[in-house]
Amino acid sequence: MKDSSHPQATPPHPAEDVLDHLGYRLKRAHAALRGAMDQALREHGLTVPQYACLEVLAARPGLSNAELARATFVTRQSMNVVLRGLQDAGLLTRPATVEAGRARPASLTDEGRRRLNAAQGAVYAIEARMIKTIPGERLSRLLEELDGMARALKD
Repeated sequence: MKDSSHPQATPPHPAEDVLDHLGYRLKRAHAALRGAMDQALREHGLTVPQYACLEVLAARPGLSNAELARATFVTRQSMNVVLRGLQDAGLLTRPATVEAGRARPASLTDEGRRRLNAAQGAVYAIEARMIKTIPGERLSRLLEELDGMARALKD
């Protein structure tokens, strides 16, 4: 029996089950992606945050800890741990001190670039498996829609 004193909210789109809602479907896709990446990156001695950091640094060398954290969706504290691990493994360098401010820009070492290149093949193959399910003409529209959803939640 329903409690009439607390009316039920109407879902924003028709769904037979709560697990059919958009948020759950996005989370399910994210969890599947993360699991596949975890498994593939393990063979390269990297975690997903470490890989993301290397990939962003390859495209934008010299970013600070805070900039890398924003770009890879982790906290600044987590990025400190990631950077230390990558530096200890010889995959990136950061100056011990900087002339101004506190930001210590990071850059890939030759070994970091080599490890990233090896891991990218595995990660891009995973992305290709996902993309294969979307007809070519719809992919650019889907990417625009995902960006639009992210913008809508920031407003």
